[in-house]
Amino acid sequence: MNFPGFYSFEVDFAEREEWYSQNTSAVLPSGAFPFQPASHSQYNAQKPKVSVRWQPLDPKYIGALTLRGSYTEAFHAPALSEISPASTAGGVAAAFDPLTNQGVVAETRTIGNPNLKPEVAYEWSYGLVYSPKWLKGLTLTADWWHIDMRSIASLLGGQFVVDNNIPGLVIRGPPEIPGKPGPIILVIDPNENLTGAIFEGLDYEAIYILDSSIFGHGDFGRLTATVNGTWLSRAKLQILPDTKRFGIAGEFIPPGFTLTSSLPWSRANFSLFYDGPAETWMQGLDIGAVVPYTGQYEDDNVSLTGSVPPFVLPKPQTPRTDPTTGDDSVRARKVAAWTTLDLIASYTFNLPPSALAEVPGFAKDGGKNVKMTDGKEKSVIPVSTAEYNPCGWRAWLNNTTLTLGMQNVLDADPPFVGGNFENGYDESLATIKGRFWYVQLKKRF
Repeated sequence: MNFPGFYSFEVDFAEREEWYSQNTSAVLPSGAFPFQPASHSQYNAQKPKVSVRWQPLDPKYIGALTLRGSYTEAFHAPALSEISPASTAGGVAAAFDPLTNQGVVAETRTIGNPNLKPEVAYEWSYGLVYSPKWLKGLTLTADWWHIDMRSIASLLGGQFVVDNNIPGLVIRGPPEIPGKPGPIILVIDPNENLTGAIFEGLDYEAIYILDSSIFGHGDFGRLTATVNGTWLSRAKLQILPDTKRFGIAGEFIPPGFTLTSSLPWSRANFSLFYDGPAETWMQGLDIGAVVPYTGQYEDDNVSLTGSVPPFVLPKPQTPRTDPTTGDDSVRARKVAAWTTLDLIASYTFNLPPSALAEVPGFAKDGGKNVKMTDGKEKSVIPVSTAEYNPCGWRAWLNNTTLTLGMQNVLDADPPFVGGNFENGYDESLATIKGRFWYVQLKKRF
């Protein structure tokens, strides 16, 4: 369509329908589910998806401006391993017990839950893409998104269970000192339906492509600069219907909590790449640098704040607050920002085609009629036009890409995380591999 204010307007609609049943009659009672009734559940789900794409003006006026938005409902049935107690897995794991202010090594069991319900989610987003007319090569993108998850199937994580001392999931032995909590001997980490979680944030990206040919002095290649990232505005979690929501945005999430990794407020990538000029031997050259950035975020301050006498854990809504004084705890801390540098160089061989080698006695086309000097037509078999398949070193080298790269060039150590008792850093966002280089060879046929 092409009306004033509606240079382009598109609406897409789709619907997904699912049927899902669950039968617990074959589940035997166990320690975690001692009174498991036989039941049969049926779930029907009709989940729509709607998206809108709108270009209000012709790009010749202000450039290409696109407004877009979408609304989606999602449904996810639990996997067999999540609902069957037979999928129990055990092992020994380290944890920090804030009630005794001690590190412990105890048996940890993850177990399926036959009462697990399917997850549902409601998602919407809206944003824009703009390529201005006054600066060719620039593209700006911004999208605000909102995710509302309900009945979330997730392992809580052994450290999370211990931090909150959840009844029935933290099994303690006899106390060594009367009146004090006993040592942890078993942690049960079942799949549970958490009440819900809400995530909101902004995705943004700016790309600028500088083509050297615009200066009118020949083609010397092009530079591509990119900035993209995510800013987390809100992340709230509610574990049970009778508990309050608490924020987890900008916080370290202990390992084992399968819903999400740690949630820094800001993450971004900065990159600059150079591509060689076309129609030259440099057209396959691609070199660049990438700078990943992770902003600072809160440590596991629930554990750290409650790790000193009288060993009282703060509320998850106020993890930095000392529950005995009401002030900020001196043990509360933040995880430092982490920035690294990656370098990459690649070259793709694009060799000119070699001379064609004809196959004697074969032709792609059949005979054709040629007019003779006497005016009559005669059928003549043409010269061979079939070719051998290219072979040799040129054929193997053509469309081959050789890549050499180095990650974490400055060999930066990951920031210290006091709440990760196991290894002292956040493995969901960082790595201890340090500087390393790699070589890659890829052939496209």
